[in-house]
Amino acid sequence: MSNAVIQLIVLAAIAIFLILRLKNVLGTRDGFEKSDQLEAAPAARSTRRGFEVIEGGQDRDITDHVAEGTEAAVALASMKRAEPSFGVTDFLQGARGAYEMILMAFERSDIAPVRPFLAPEVYAAFDEVVQARARQGLTMQAEFIGVRELTLAGAEYDAKSREAEISVRFLGELISAARDSAGQIVEGDPKSARKQRDTWTFARKMGAKDPNWQLVATSA
Repeated sequence: MSNAVIQLIVLAAIAIFLILRLKNVLGTRDGFEKSDQLEAAPAARSTRRGFEVIEGGQDRDITDHVAEGTEAAVALASMKRAEPSFGVTDFLQGARGAYEMILMAFERSDIAPVRPFLAPEVYAAFDEVVQARARQGLTMQAEFIGVRELTLAGAEYDAKSREAEISVRFLGELISAARDSAGQIVEGDPKSARKQRDTWTFARKMGAKDPNWQLVATSA
C-alpha cells in the first residue's frame, strides 16, 4: 500500500472522528438551550405538554399550581389543547401585573384606562364607587407596595363556547387614603401600609385574536 493511500485512509478516519464529535456536541446543545427554544416556540411547547396530559403524564405548568386530576387541572389542560400557546405560569405572571394596574386605577379613582380589561358589570361597579367619591369631594392617594401571595384558586372551561375562566387569589399590600375637600383624612392612612385580600376571576375565549383576559368577578 502506497504512502498516498495510507495518508488518505488516515485523513478519512480523522474526518469521521471529527464529524462524530461535532454531532455529539450539537446534540447536547438542545439541552442547554431548551428554555430559549421553548420561549421561541410556545405552540410547540404547549402541544407537547398537552399530549403528556392526554397520555397520563404530568404537565408541570399545570401541576405546579393545582393538584393533578382536579377539576381545575382538567379545565386548564383543555384550555391548553384549545390554544397551544397558552401557559398557566405565563397567565399568572400577567394576572399579577393586571392586579396592580387595575387595583391602583380603582384606588386612585381613574378607571378609564383599564376599561378594556374589565367586564361591563365590573366596570359599572367600580365606576359607581368612583362617582360616589366624586360626589363626596374625596381625593384619593394610593401607592402599591407589592403582591405578597398569589395562588390559582380555580378554573373552568366550556369546550362548546371555548369560554375559559380562571380565578386567582391575591394578597396585596398598599398604602391608601382618602381626603375630604378640606384636606382632612377620612379613610385610610397615607403613612401606613395595609394588606388586602382579593379573589379575582378572569375570562377569555380561547383561540380568540384578542389575547387580553377580562376581569369578570371580584370577591374578598
